[in-house]
Amino acid sequence: MSADVKVYAAVDLGASSGRVMVGRVGPDSLELTEAHRFPNRPVRTPEGLRWDILALYAGLLEGLRAAGPALDSVGIDSWAVDYGLLDADGALLGNPVHYRDARTEGIAEKVWATVPASELYASTGLQYAPFNTLYQLTAARDSAQLASAERLLLIPDLLSYWLTGEQGTELTNASTTQLVDPRTREWSHDIASRLGIDLGLFAPLRQPGDPAGVLRAEVLEETGLRGPVPVTAVGSHDTASAVAAVPAVEERFAYICTGTWSLAGLELDAPVLTEASRAANFTNELGLDGTVRYLRNIMGLWLLQECVRAWGDPELGELLREAARVPALRSVVDAGDAGFLAPGRMPERIADACRASEQPVPESRGEITRCILDSLALAHRRAVGEAQELAGHPVDVVHIVGGGTRNALLCQLTADACGLPVVAGPTEAAALGNVLVQARAHGLVGDLAGMRRLLARTQPSTRYEPQGDTARWQAAEARLAAR
Repeated sequence: MSADVKVYAAVDLGASSGRVMVGRVGPDSLELTEAHRFPNRPVRTPEGLRWDILALYAGLLEGLRAAGPALDSVGIDSWAVDYGLLDADGALLGNPVHYRDARTEGIAEKVWATVPASELYASTGLQYAPFNTLYQLTAARDSAQLASAERLLLIPDLLSYWLTGEQGTELTNASTTQLVDPRTREWSHDIASRLGIDLGLFAPLRQPGDPAGVLRAEVLEETGLRGPVPVTAVGSHDTASAVAAVPAVEERFAYICTGTWSLAGLELDAPVLTEASRAANFTNELGLDGTVRYLRNIMGLWLLQECVRAWGDPELGELLREAARVPALRSVVDAGDAGFLAPGRMPERIADACRASEQPVPESRGEITRCILDSLALAHRRAVGEAQELAGHPVDVVHIVGGGTRNALLCQLTADACGLPVVAGPTEAAALGNVLVQARAHGLVGDLAGMRRLLARTQPSTRYEPQGDTARWQAAEARLAAR
């Protein structure tokens, strides 16, 4: 390997699986390979739904072992909002609570009684989601665990702490807690104080690219890596890393990060904190280099994943072929409806939603799959269109990154619905963004624009041109809004 090429391990944890990817970066090269992939299986205990954090850590270590023996850095990204609590000795107080756990039901109304929803949005810019960290902490206020806690670490920071012994709170993920002011990019002490949340629980803020320690001797021994190996803070919210890996050479673009969730929106220089933006349920999360990820959370491929699980894991390609034969827009559901958040009985719940809105009820697997994909494309259309209007920021192209890039039918439907070209790829966007932030921290690549030019030159993509008349999508949108 050339001396100009450095090797980075990207630990990328999603809601259903984790992976350790190896990125080899040179002045004009970028290659990503998979070292290890492992399941992420939450566990339902008598107390509720919990993450199996020890299994994730074991998978991480096995991945580093497979990635070695020589690494120039390690970076970790994961889903947002969830956290682990540590006692005064630094020991974990129980498995982290899953954001789909029911403990936050009804909590938002209690928060709004102290800080009205409009004021909360104007201060933090975060859309309402029942699982935001702020609501989780409010739900846990009287718990023995929280009373015993000396430190709160978000999931990537917890795993980084176990690797290095050093504690920090990476900013892009911190911005999802609903405790950060997106204008100052610092903690919102006023909001935390009024809600009785102790910001002293959080470790000092880190920026993407900051050093986060070096692997402990015990980790080096267990993984067989040759030390010293630094750990670098990346965009530790996986969406922040994925947006950094959007291979946009055009300035006016929208993005959709697809996977268990669809995160659809714009990259802006400043947050949009208007009441209209709050009413439309857009969020202002922080990205690299002072950017704001102005986006809407959409239920995403979770809807299909849950159906596939209920059907006994049939082959996805066959489901998509069946769906392609079903007439378009026969039935649609609101892909942002919180009623689809919990696991279980997803095919029946989708059928029930269609029945309640007096639409044809999908019965076969192909019909339900088509309903999901049409509904996701419609939700993508609404999010991209409303984001442009609310931010005063028109776009010419939509970039889709993440696991949904493998779903050609969804990509084409999104182009048709938006009436804009869709560029799909890369699939492993979060891991690529993770790798590139590490490479930039070590002086190997330039600014965010330079990172994206390198991605555009080295990573494959597929372009989908819009087909048909967007009027049918407008009609479906109106039909859904009327219910």
